[in-house]
Amino acid sequence: MRRHRVVFAAVLVACTLALVHGFVTSPTSAALDSYERQASLAPDEREQVVPPRENVTVVAGHGAEGESAALVAFDADGEVLYYNDSHQGYFDVDSTDEGRTTVEYTAERAYESPHCNAKCTVSVVERVNLTTGELTRIHSEIIPQDRGANWHDVDRVGDSELLVGDIHRDGMYVVNTTADLKTWEWSAKTDFPLSGGGEYPADWSHLNDVEALDDGRYMTSLRNQDAVAFVDPETGLEENWTLGSDGEYGVLYEQHNPDYIPEERGGPAVIVADSLNDRLVEYRRENGEWKESWVWSDEEMLWPRDADRLPNGHTLVADTNAHRVVEVDESGEVVWSIDAYSPYDVERLGTGDESAGGPSAEAANLDSRHTGQNLGADETLEIAGFTPRKIINSISFVLPVWMGFGHVAIGVVGGVTAFAWFVVELRASSVAVSLRWPIRFSR
Repeated sequence: MRRHRVVFAAVLVACTLALVHGFVTSPTSAALDSYERQASLAPDEREQVVPPRENVTVVAGHGAEGESAALVAFDADGEVLYYNDSHQGYFDVDSTDEGRTTVEYTAERAYESPHCNAKCTVSVVERVNLTTGELTRIHSEIIPQDRGANWHDVDRVGDSELLVGDIHRDGMYVVNTTADLKTWEWSAKTDFPLSGGGEYPADWSHLNDVEALDDGRYMTSLRNQDAVAFVDPETGLEENWTLGSDGEYGVLYEQHNPDYIPEERGGPAVIVADSLNDRLVEYRRENGEWKESWVWSDEEMLWPRDADRLPNGHTLVADTNAHRVVEVDESGEVVWSIDAYSPYDVERLGTGDESAGGPSAEAANLDSRHTGQNLGADETLEIAGFTPRKIINSISFVLPVWMGFGHVAIGVVGGVTAFAWFVVELRASSVAVSLRWPIRFSR
């Protein structure tokens, strides 16, 4: 019996030490701590924490389950310019015309009130000067549903008007922020079958992106329908322009943040973070159809949720579950990378909002690189709406930033070992154990 105890104890000690080592030596955890610490210093006391890059880079961190979410900006020298973690989740970040260091962002946090029949969420649009820290609330709404039904994207369409992507209502609308009045609204439920997508009505479309195009149309991402849709404010959905369709995973699989590239810059084209295919992909419209024109991924990519095409042809990426932001050049090489906890959106100021200043892959002659294996149309293994890829990314999203699947395996070994030791000790005692379900003990 003593020999068994030594073996069990040795395994548990080894597992514990391995987990502690992973936590202590995690470079990502150390980097995130340094961002917050540097932000607490006076600007002239701050040091470089990321590689220098031209212009300011702003990262919106979603955080896992709302924990450790932050909006962080780095200046061209690689120093922390701004840090804010007052909200539980940060999403879309847009540059503004009010100077090179002013942005507007969308964020959310849980909202509790006796007037809420259930948990509520408050979604906000705020404008911040990253240099002075001056903060202005532009618009907000209390949503009668818990987090996940919040706003992920809001686009400015006028001095006093915003285009809002409303996950809770499965649609988008334009609101006059001065009068607090909706002036236009569209619901995906009028044009897409309720039998598809996610669970209805809880999280049916998960409409996670909106973009006002220069030609007057609105583009939106229906994550749970695996589709990017185009809507004319006057005539409604332009069905023949829809990119992707529900369950056609070889085209898009629960995508995020599509950006439109117009004809004058080599389009019409759409660059998308094809999230559950763990890749970036661009489609170009040819002869009335969408054709894949560029794709990129590497061995680390895990659930990307933003890809912006920069004017120089590079692509700036928020790789959520890999906890990193990367910049990819024309040949597909990573030329800049920083650690970021669960990044949702990234913006390089001075390059145009999102991909507004960038060319299409064809115009920039970009090289594709795809080291991953997207699911494709032949994916058949699905249980209760979950595929293996979706399960992996769901687990990754809730893990602490320092923990990978190797650490999970170590934790499982430790847990199984502890349980086995417990059972062995019971069997060796005066208590008889019946290993039926539920476990019963008898003397």
